[in-house]
Amino acid sequence: MNYFYKETEDIVERYELVTERIDSICNDKDLPEALQKFFNTLVTFEQDVRPIMQKAIAGELDSRSLAQCQQDASRIFDRFSPEVYETSYLNPAYAVKELGEIGGCLSVLYYSLKKIIVYAFSGRLDLYAARCELLVQVYGICCMEDEDKYRMESAIEAMYSFDYDNAASGLYESITAMVSPEVDTYTSIIMNADLSDDRYMYSTGHYIGPNELGIAAHLRTLPQSDIDAMARTLVEGYIKGFEVTGKDISIKETVQLHVPMGFELMTRSAIRQFNEAGLSCVLRFGHADRDYYSTTQNKQCDYDHKDDQAYTWDKAMADHQLECIRNAFEKNKEKAAVYGGPAVIETFGEVPFEPVNKPENAKYTDKQNKLNVYFRSQQGQMINEYIHGQERSFTIIAYPIPEIGDKFKAIFDETVAVNTLDYELYKNIQQYIIDALDEGDRVHITGRGDNHTDIIVKLHELSDKSKQTNFENCVADVNIPVGEVFTSPKLEGTNGVLHVTQVYLNELCYRNLEIVFKDGKISDYNCTNFNTEEENKKFIKDNVLFKHDTLPLGEFAIGTNTTAYKMGQEYGIANKLPILIAEKTGPHFAVGDTCYSHAEEVVMYNPDGKEIIAKDNSCSILRKEGKFEEAYFNCHTDITIPYYELGDITVIRADGSTISIIEQGRFVLEGTEELNKPL
Repeated sequence: MNYFYKETEDIVERYELVTERIDSICNDKDLPEALQKFFNTLVTFEQDVRPIMQKAIAGELDSRSLAQCQQDASRIFDRFSPEVYETSYLNPAYAVKELGEIGGCLSVLYYSLKKIIVYAFSGRLDLYAARCELLVQVYGICCMEDEDKYRMESAIEAMYSFDYDNAASGLYESITAMVSPEVDTYTSIIMNADLSDDRYMYSTGHYIGPNELGIAAHLRTLPQSDIDAMARTLVEGYIKGFEVTGKDISIKETVQLHVPMGFELMTRSAIRQFNEAGLSCVLRFGHADRDYYSTTQNKQCDYDHKDDQAYTWDKAMADHQLECIRNAFEKNKEKAAVYGGPAVIETFGEVPFEPVNKPENAKYTDKQNKLNVYFRSQQGQMINEYIHGQERSFTIIAYPIPEIGDKFKAIFDETVAVNTLDYELYKNIQQYIIDALDEGDRVHITGRGDNHTDIIVKLHELSDKSKQTNFENCVADVNIPVGEVFTSPKLEGTNGVLHVTQVYLNELCYRNLEIVFKDGKISDYNCTNFNTEEENKKFIKDNVLFKHDTLPLGEFAIGTNTTAYKMGQEYGIANKLPILIAEKTGPHFAVGDTCYSHAEEVVMYNPDGKEIIAKDNSCSILRKEGKFEEAYFNCHTDITIPYYELGDITVIRADGSTISIIEQGRFVLEGTEELNKPL
């Protein structure tokens, strides 16, 4: 039984009426030929999905054979493949070419209709019918209006009203499902399905490709003890995250899982281990792409539609959604108070993606970009009001998927080894580095070869070096694997250029990414991805600065996991490593919030007993004046310089004397020699 939905005669009637109307559209002759062809395409799509809804209602989905499951999936998902995308109405460029200016918003309509797939597999007749009603409404508008200009205006108005009217219910379901174990979600599939039979994956409505099937097959070859050990690394890292930050896990009752499809055997073991530790798990119904997810079928398609909300985004919509979020949290405030935070399994190994920019894609105006910044700030404050940052934690671990290449199994085994490196060894080596850094007033980092990084990072003053430290000794807890020391730098006095010849951030490739800092804030930036400086700057502002005009340097760290670095070089997968691992393979700089965002008041100590005092900067401290929009930016993006591009890391004392930690990409500080062996 679905927690949010009960089938009624009214919903059944709506579904029957709207699907009957959809069936009649192909026989209509009221539109110009090009527009009629577009709507016929959407009709065919809905008709291909509808049998799934009918099987879900009849309780017949689980009785399908594997061949039937694969046939159903092919019928639905083949149309979204890269092979057919260039001549698909999903492609805004093609839609505009075939339909004129109205093609842009109609392409958005098609992309949004994809949601009926998950609705059908979950038997959500109400959500399915509502999305189909929007299709019929826009079709009717196009029939009534004589000119594309008015068709477009009215279609956007209909889409706006749909988003506005459904915000309350959608956000309530999403937030409730995040914090409430009572919601029957994907956990029932993971805990009860026969995981030796691939059919369970085809019951979710997600795209199932070679990666999902391949990782599931590989995990089945492993002994249960190995599966349990992988899960234990995740669970113990989560619990340890509370311990090292001095947070009380005993007041928490729930942990939210973010897991990729194919990892169900590990996830099942993790759920059991979390339960044994007194924590219930929640795995949200498909409102968020990163809860229970599969690999992306078509990255260019998703990139083309990432700003679709620009068609309907204004202050009224933003304020309405914020009100809906607050109401949803208010209804769930008791559950939110005992929500502990996420435990995340990430994957890596997909072919690196370099997007193509298309002028036909939806684009935010400058006014809308400012509204995005405002919305993210307000939302972040609201989340922290109900889920207190000083009380919650998280953990993240990553594994490769078969797409990484024919050495997948060897890379998988190597990753397991990297994820379980010697805690004590790294703790001790990293303490030598921290002791040296704490002698300094600032740190000078340079590149070598084609890398022209040259930046001074200013450190906070220590009033008592015997009891205080600037850097956290990060071993395997919230960020698995081990291997970094990090700080929140002092902004004033932090100046220079950060440069990386190639880096992947949030699955996007940046070539010759260069960021200039002045007093700790970004003053300029560029890359060489596109032909014009305007395109390059927009790419960075949209996807690194997240629409902000500037961001502070929220973190400076030195990665020490040379074993992970060696793995990346040995297997030729350095450009495929996730930031979780990549950040441990060299010094990295994070733009945005500090590492201690919303938890600055929590007193923290390193294993040597010294208190970590560098948790604030001149931006985050503004929270104490009530200036939350200036204090927090709700983003944090790590940019790593790999060892082969790294020149020197030099600690500079107040008197100008120096201590070398790294010279020409090699550790030279006494006590760190072990780190050079993998290099």
